Amino acid sequence: MAGNVLLETSMGPIQIELYWQHAPKTCKNFYELSKSNYYGGTIFHRVISDFMIQGGDPTGTGRGGSSIFGEKFEDEIHPDLRFSGAGILAMANSGPNTNGSQFFITLAPTPHLNKKHTIFGRVSTGMRVVERLGAVATDNDDRPKQEVNIMKSKVVD
Repeated sequence: MAGNVLLETSMGPIQIELYWQHAPKTCKNFYELSKSNYYGGTIFHRVISDFMIQGGDPTGTGRGGSSIFGEKFEDEIHPDLRFSGAGILAMANSGPNTNGSQFFITLAPTPHLNKKHTIFGRVSTGMRVVERLGAVATDNDDRPKQEVNIMKSKVVD
């Protein structure tokens, strides 16, 4: 399988290149969830300036979401992939092998996350949108004061 994903956000489009060769199961999960517009209507519920933006939880709480495989699935940590800069797409988790639907996009190098989160893609177009999203005002819980929505998710080839 191959293909990439487009997230149509309230701040503009973000196109994602998926790393199918490095994390095939994780890519399949994100691709299929995007294809079904699972992420449509969700928010970026966590934004930390100079670190990352996080979304993919249909409850908007940071505690929800499930994968196409059931509740959780295992990590696919690839030795060639590192959190070396901005625009890296990875799975959010609550510990080893707890991947569901939540993901994050880095805003800067985050080497302390190496070998802790599955990297499965990168922003190929729309990095300015990601940067603007990463600069929104947030509350003490890192939630944007004004919602930033993913209006639609879809696959592109």
